[in-house]
Amino acid sequence: MSVQVPQPILDHAVINVADQLDSASARFRRLGFQLTERGHHSLGSSNHLAIFGENYLELLGYETGKGSQRADLWQSPLGLSGLVWKSSDAESEFQHLQRQDLDGDPPAAFHRPVTLPDGSVSEAHFRTVRIRPSLVPNGRSFFCQHLTPEAVWQPAWQRHPNGVRNISEFVIVAQDPALSALVYSRLFGAAKVLACPEGAFVLRAGAATVRFASADYAQQRFGPLPEDYDGSARMVALGFETEDLGLVKCALVTGEIAFHEQPEAIVVESAEGFNLALRFT
Repeated sequence: MSVQVPQPILDHAVINVADQLDSASARFRRLGFQLTERGHHSLGSSNHLAIFGENYLELLGYETGKGSQRADLWQSPLGLSGLVWKSSDAESEFQHLQRQDLDGDPPAAFHRPVTLPDGSVSEAHFRTVRIRPSLVPNGRSFFCQHLTPEAVWQPAWQRHPNGVRNISEFVIVAQDPALSALVYSRLFGAAKVLACPEGAFVLRAGAATVRFASADYAQQRFGPLPEDYDGSARMVALGFETEDLGLVKCALVTGEIAFHEQPEAIVVESAEGFNLALRFT
């Protein structure tokens, strides 16, 4: 039986906030994002989401007394730690990972209660399948199959004071960007990963582009890398497509967030963005 090669479409980006859910959610609201109420996974972790058109942002952490549950998640540096792909069939993705010698554990199922905008209570159900952890330094990459997408993509949650419409860029910095991109060439096919003139490699992922870049390139585009960056491959920055940069600027000024302007872009450096840089265009 043939197994289809999955298509690279960004589902969401995970930010590891560990035991700092309160301060991280307050920071992202000051950055101009509308966040969902805190959710609690059946596996023990908790989160807040910023829902966009095609993808979303997840602040993932744990509440007091629950740090030993899913303890492997909190080993990554604080900041951007999860590159998550859309899945229509987690079992099929797992078979593909097996054939490419990229597999980690078999698909896992979990859920969390959700209070919808109209006050009704539902549950969000997922199946995930992860790329082998040793292949993704300082974070995770996995497929997420939404069994109840209506419990995530609610129109009332997709409107943000900063006007963000989608995550448009996901940046992985590496001393050898080609080597860092290799696992995704194996995952999606070599033709999907393209070299670009600026010296980076890019992978189109639906509304987003995943970029594998040198430290010099990333710093020119996003400012200083996180203070705890140690030279190993790491997820460090996100770009966002916005409705209007005027809305971004207004939100940041209101939130008292430091930023600087570039031609047709606004950048919040990693020190202001919970250990990751944010670039709005």
